[in-house]
Amino acid sequence: MSKSDSHTLTRRRFLALTIAGASLAGASMPLHAEETGRPSAGKMQYRTLGRTGEKVSIVGIGGAHLGMVADDAQATRIVRTAIDNGVNFMDNCWDYSDGRCEERMGRALRDGYRQKVFLMTKIDGRDHKTAARQIDESLKRLQTSYLDLLQFHEIIRMSDPGRIFAPGGAMEAVLAARQAGKVRFIGFTGHKSPEIHLHMLQVASQHQFRFDAVQMPLNAMDAHYDSFERLVLPVLVKDRIGVLAMKTMGGGVILRTGAITPVQCLHYAMNLPVDVVITGCDSMAVLEQALDAARDFRPMSREQVAAILAATAKYAANGQYELYKSTERFDGTTRHPQWMG
Repeated sequence: MSKSDSHTLTRRRFLALTIAGASLAGASMPLHAEETGRPSAGKMQYRTLGRTGEKVSIVGIGGAHLGMVADDAQATRIVRTAIDNGVNFMDNCWDYSDGRCEERMGRALRDGYRQKVFLMTKIDGRDHKTAARQIDESLKRLQTSYLDLLQFHEIIRMSDPGRIFAPGGAMEAVLAARQAGKVRFIGFTGHKSPEIHLHMLQVASQHQFRFDAVQMPLNAMDAHYDSFERLVLPVLVKDRIGVLAMKTMGGGVILRTGAITPVQCLHYAMNLPVDVVITGCDSMAVLEQALDAARDFRPMSREQVAAILAATAKYAANGQYELYKSTERFDGTTRHPQWMG
């Protein structure tokens, strides 16, 4: 790994940042105020992805939900309508719907649409051979020669970072792909525990590597329980690592409480110092809701944030509405360990 990737994150520094991060939760902290500003009505808002210099839309399209759409034509309509309305961040993963989600997105990005987006996908491979194969399969499905961002998917075990960075591990394949021009930026995702995210960052630091982006659950429930917002977000902001918010509605489970609306979920996440809020859109109506939320977003007052946190606090104590943390329901690689190699 090159010196340009070198970055030292000591245990002491991690602890200091983690403690300091407690003040982030519930605060109105418009880190990107100079970028979001007060845009003209109906205009998409953009933020800079970490230190990459890339401008990404405040809302991104989650690829998993494309597998829930009735047919390819509808999936194409959703993706292209999003792009036509200013969305340029596309999320996907090698394992979503056995590859169908990548295939549908690849078809939607034909006819010049690929050049309009920042395209991200994820792989599950933990060893060199498996990771290299999955990268090439994703490129084929997405009908592209390169990925703007490739992420290690489901870092949900304390053992995952060691496997990825070990000799013969997946990081070797990803760095080779970057060298070959198949990958521009590198990140990781996970939904299980802030401590596992911090461990991944520490292992990376021990190998003189710094990630370009990190994806994690950020929502009003997370603020109360085993919180990525409190423990991981301050580290990423401090080190200018791109922040990708996901599970803003907890896979829809959070909405069952009736304590918070979909738009409030989106606005709560957008109000944090994140670069893009990824949301699944399985219909045109849901897409329009996301577009409207992005266009209408303004930095929230402390009182607005406090009201949302007060409304959700009683539901959040034990993670019962964050099933990705408290159960294995969202753990695809647990059900299919062969995906990791």
